[in-house]
Amino acid sequence: MQVLYDTNAPKKATNLSINSDLLQKARTLNINLSAALESALQQLLAKRQADQWKAENKAAITAYNDFVEENGCFGDEYRNF
Repeated sequence: MQVLYDTNAPKKATNLSINSDLLQKARTLNINLSAALESALQQLLAKRQADQWKAENKAAITAYNDFVEENGCFGDEYRNF
């Protein structure tokens, strides 16, 4: 699996603006805001990078799918199912 980011990079302080009610409820439940943000950003980064990869490889994916539609998958003749 591709590494999304350097998990050993130092932490950097930043200022954010979020919904005050959301913040109050998160604090009431002792949610670690930094960890929650990092987790959400990691998921978003993974999705965006996957979408970017699909867009960059769209022509190759289409060509392969067209080939399979015309010729079948490699090794179809050896399937037992």
